[in-house]
Parts: sequence; structure tokens; C-alpha cells
Amino acid sequence: MATFLYRLGRFAFRRRGLVALIWVALVALAGFGAATAAPAASSSFSIPGTEAQKAFDLLDQRFPGGNADGATARVVLKAPAGQKVTDPAARAQVDKIVADLKGGSDQIAAVVDPYAAHAVSKDDESTAYVSVTYKVSGMELTDESREALTGVGKAAQDAGFTVEIGGNALQAMPEQGVGELIGVAIAALVLMITFGSLVAAGLPLLTAIMGVAVGISSITALANVLDLGTTTSTLAMMIGLAVGIDYALFIVSRYRTELAQGREPEDAAGRALGTAGSAVVFAGLTVVIALVGLAVVNIPMLTKMGAAAAGTVVIAVLIALTLIPALLGFAGRKVMGRKARAAVAEGAEEKENGGSRWARFVVRRPLLVLLVAVFGLGALAIPAASLQMGLPDDGSQPTSTTQRKAYDLLSEGFGPGFNGPLLLVVDAAGSTDPKSAVDKVSQRIGALPDVKTVAPATFNKANDTAMITVIPASKPSSVETENLVHAIRDLAPELKGATGASVLVTGSTAMNMDFSQKMNDALLPYLALVVGLAFLLLMLVFRSILVPLKAALGFLLSVVAALGAVVAVFQWGWLAGIIGVEQTGPIMSMMPIFMIGVVFGLAMDYEVFLVTRMREAYIHGETPQQAIVTGFRHGARVVAAAAVIMIAVFSGFIGSSESMVKMIGFGLAAAVLFDAFIVRMAIVPAVLALLGRSAWWLPRWLDRVLPNVDVEGERLQQRLAAEADAAREPVGV
Repeated sequence: MATFLYRLGRFAFRRRGLVALIWVALVALAGFGAATAAPAASSSFSIPGTEAQKAFDLLDQRFPGGNADGATARVVLKAPAGQKVTDPAARAQVDKIVADLKGGSDQIAAVVDPYAAHAVSKDDESTAYVSVTYKVSGMELTDESREALTGVGKAAQDAGFTVEIGGNALQAMPEQGVGELIGVAIAALVLMITFGSLVAAGLPLLTAIMGVAVGISSITALANVLDLGTTTSTLAMMIGLAVGIDYALFIVSRYRTELAQGREPEDAAGRALGTAGSAVVFAGLTVVIALVGLAVVNIPMLTKMGAAAAGTVVIAVLIALTLIPALLGFAGRKVMGRKARAAVAEGAEEKENGGSRWARFVVRRPLLVLLVAVFGLGALAIPAASLQMGLPDDGSQPTSTTQRKAYDLLSEGFGPGFNGPLLLVVDAAGSTDPKSAVDKVSQRIGALPDVKTVAPATFNKANDTAMITVIPASKPSSVETENLVHAIRDLAPELKGATGASVLVTGSTAMNMDFSQKMNDALLPYLALVVGLAFLLLMLVFRSILVPLKAALGFLLSVVAALGAVVAVFQWGWLAGIIGVEQTGPIMSMMPIFMIGVVFGLAMDYEVFLVTRMREAYIHGETPQQAIVTGFRHGARVVAAAAVIMIAVFSGFIGSSESMVKMIGFGLAAAVLFDAFIVRMAIVPAVLALLGRSAWWLPRWLDRVLPNVDVEGERLQQRLAAEADAAREPVGV
């Protein structure tokens, strides 16, 4: 592989104009495809194999045209102090709101009059709500529809009413670009400090942005054809920008090193690709494994997100292997600052840097460094034992939002469980008397603890299936409501035996519970698959058993520590005020697996690049301790720069007003911080120093079986040295 990449690097360097033109054409082609493609539909959220999903599927069959996937809204109205919504003047205001809603948008499917639906608080009649359902999902609502929804209450507010809106109709498309732009700006600063050259700093940024442009444009162009949905590009953009900067950074850094050793630019580009390029290929493979592995969760949305992000990673690798050496051809020696070029011209020896000084310290005191790092991360990981997963509802929104205010008004007027009603789907097709069977189910469910209200059943046209709304006495995210769902499901076999009707529990609360359980069940299999396959791949790269094992265990430690930090802040409330966490609660169900997929890719990037330099030095004759220092001299600064860039990108999301975005940004930033600066910079050299030559041990039988991919470029170096000797040998000798 190293020899092939060496030739590829020299070819791209020589034919730089052609290679650059091809990539510019690909960017333009992908952009044209995205601009002319049909807009993506919002894919319906489904969780195959769960009871909540089975109930939704049954509703689609038995209640056709019911808009089960349509957006919903609740316009909550509270009368001025001392008044009731049933007063004539107040009723006139409510009737006007209902009329305005009905005529406000052609996307509305139905608007329910609160007086006809008995949606008025019984205790003091001070609160009412208007239910609105739409023909399309929340992501497909137009700005005009949202503006019509938010504008209906202005007259009522002028009359002293409190008007707030809950539901998913106000969930706008996630804003993209702000966090990335902040990250790019910080990345430029970090790269300038790292390289001391504007050209060297610009190359990784330019190529990463081009890779993301091709990837995201391709996803947009194919979204409607492949049913990728509107949220598929989120993960692809985040991981594509991250690895794109990393891969370019590694190759440009190695090119500068080769120039510093006196190589000609074309030869330096070939050697950089033959060594660092090999590391990029295998680092990219580990990321693709992590992203494609999301398919084990068996949630279509996650599978598509992972596949799309994996495609963006492949594009980043291809750009690193072709466009980077081509651009280096245009830049030549300008990727080095003036001082560095002057030092090379004078033949100055390479100076000791901070990376090599730190490595010498670790090599002298490996056990101390290892114990401090492991116990430190272990202490941070303790809160992870209390991890509770769930999905956000309006109760987790900031208190300043209209969704949260509507949630609180409904809780005050109707009870906390009203914000999370359970929907029972009763399949009475096998019953001799469907109506009687449904009545018995309603009576039996109404007698369960923590049930506040059981609404009258609604039958389909065939009168063989009914929907029953059950209002819990507790809030949606409470343990009591979760226990109620389990109690109903445990009672279902008994009800079927007594009535012949099957009872399924669904609704947003039950769907959230099933989703959280499915994510929880998939966490360990996903970890085992990703870490196991990556272990085999790294064993192939490093030709060692202990080095990949150490890499995998270190990654697990950093991830658990990051989860502990997330639990401490977002679930326990530690330091919550400092980063603006207004509401503590369960950790978003998708967050752990999402974090594992993203951070695993970055962690393996750092591991492969840093340890490959160590193995390269070891293979070329240095002692294990010397190889550690050499690896850090050449790689620590680059890995630290890449990690700082990613921490800055992810930290930019902490300032978001959306609690889930804030949580993801905090978790990813913490995980990269722990993995790059504690695991890779402290635990890795400490373990390698303690193991010595044993770190690179591989059984002979396994050494014979495993193909030698020559990531370090040993065979390439030998071939180039032989060619150089042959060129120096006098003719005729």
C-alpha cells in the first residue's frame, strides 16, 4: 500500500492541474445535483420491533387518512385573573382563535373546538386549549404555517389572555452552519499557530470544506430518491468536517517533515502519502466501521445517518490522497514558514519540542502517569453508573420558550400527565362483541394506579378497532408513568383472554420509552461490534496484540468518563448554571451511541497517526523508549492541534438554547478532550513504556497469517534507498 500511495502522491503532484480540475468539477456537479433535485421529504420516524411501532402500523391500516405522522400543536389559553374561559367575552376570543387557525394554512388537517372537546380545565375553568393537527410532519411545515400558528393569539393577548403554544409544530429545521463557522475560524487560528504558514493552515481548511460540500450536496441530491430524510446530513456534516481537517493535517505535516529532511517537493509529497497516507486510509476505515455499525441498532433513521456520514468520510479520504498532494504541488515549499525554510537551507538540526519533552517525562515515570490518568478518568466516570436515558419533551425546553410555558399551563390546569397521554389501540377483530370488549378494557385500565382519566373510545369505520386515550396522573418522563406503561402491557394477555381483544400501548410517551429501551439494548452490541472490528484492523496496522487492545480500552475509558461528565451536568445539575442548563433530566437516548460513533472515529485518527510514527521509528532500529519520544516529537503537536480544533467546534454548540444540542456539544467536546489529551497523550505512552518490546509482540503463526500492509512504509524506504544507491553507483562498476 505504501508503494502504491507513494506513486499516487507523485502522480497527483505532477498532474496537479488535472487533479484539482477534477475535484472542482465534482464539487460543481454535486452542487448542481443538489440544486436541481426534488426536495427531501421528512422520513417518518419508526422503531421496528417495538410495541409502540406495531400500534402505529395498526392505526395506519385500520384508520386510513388519520395523519398519524402529522405535526400537532396545542394553543393553550389562560383567562385573565378572576375570569373564566367560559365567560361570554372570553369565549368570543377563543372562537376567533379557532376560526383564525382554520383559515390560517392549507396544511392544517383539523382544528378542534375546545368547548366541543371538553378541553377546559374543570377546577376553575380558567384554562382551555385548542388542538391543531397538520397534514404534514413538523419538518415539512412552511414558515407561513408556523407564522399563522404563532400569530393567532395576538388579539387575545391584547385582551389580557395568556397564550402559549406546545407540540411539535414549532420544531423548526435544526440550524446548521453557525457551530461549523465558529469551528472553522478557530481551526484557522490553531493551524496558523501550529504551522506558522498561511498556506499550510489554509490547505486543511480548503480541502475539508470541499469534502463536506461534495458529501452534503450528494446527500441532498439523493435524499428524495433514497428517502434519506431532512436530518440525515447532520452527522455527515459534523464528522466530515472533523476527519477532513484531521486527514489533511496529518499529510501536510508529514510533507513538511520530509521537506525539512532535504527532500525535493515531489519526492516529499510521495513519501508523505506513502506513510501518513497509509495511516489516513486505515483511520478512515475505522471511522467507516463505526458509522456503518449504527445499523445494528435497527432504527432506519440512524442507519441512514450512519451510511451517509460514512460516505462523507470516504470522500474525505479520497481528497486527502489526491487533492492534498495536488495542492502541495501548487504550494511547493511555501507550506513551510520563512523561518522553517531558512533553517532547512542552513541545515539546522531538528530541535527538541514540547511533545518530545513530555514523552521523556512519561517514559521516566510511566507508572505514576498511568495511575493518575486512569484514576482521574475513573473518578469522572462514576456518575455514568446513574445514567438514565429518555427523549426530550416540551418539559425539557428552556423556561423562556412558548413550548415550555404551554407545558406548564397544561400541567397546572389539567394535571402533569396531560402532557404525555398514552394511546391504547384495541384490536377487537377477534372478539364476538367488539364494543363490549373495548368497554371492559377501558374499565380495567381505569382501575390501574396512576391513571387519572380514560377518555371514551373512538372506533374505526369497521368497528373492529378502537383508540383509547389514557391520561396518567404523573408527568411523561416520570418513573410512575413508565411503570404505568409496563403495567398496561403486562395486563394485555389477561385482557385478551377475557375479551378476545389485543391491547397495544403507543403515543409519544410510549414511543419515547421504547426508543430509549431499544437504544439501551443496542449500546453494548454496538460497542462490541465497533471495538472488535477496529481491534482486528489495528492489529493489522500495528502487527501487535497489546497495542490495539490498549487503544480499545483507552477509548472505552474516555467515553465512559465523558458520559459521567454529561450525567453530572445534565442529569444531576452540577455546574449546570455555568453552561446555561435550565432543566435537568434524563440523557437523550441517542446521545451515547451518537457520541461513541463520532468520538471513536477521532480517537482512532489520533491513535493511528501517533502510534504509527512510534512503530515506524521502532522498525527502523530505535529502542521502544526512543521510539515513543520520536513519535511524540513528530506527531504530538499535530494531534494536539487536531484535538483543539474539534473541541472548539463541538464547544460552539454548548451555547445553543436547545438543551439537546447543548448536551451533544458538551459531551463530544469532553470526550475528545479526555481521549486526546489523557488517553493518547498520557496513557498510551505510559503503557508502551511499561511494556517495552512486548508492546510490539505478535505470535509467529499470526504474523504469517496477517497480510503485511506496510503502513510505516518500511518496504518503500528500502526500495527508495536501493534506487538511490543504484543511482550513485558509477557506470561499469
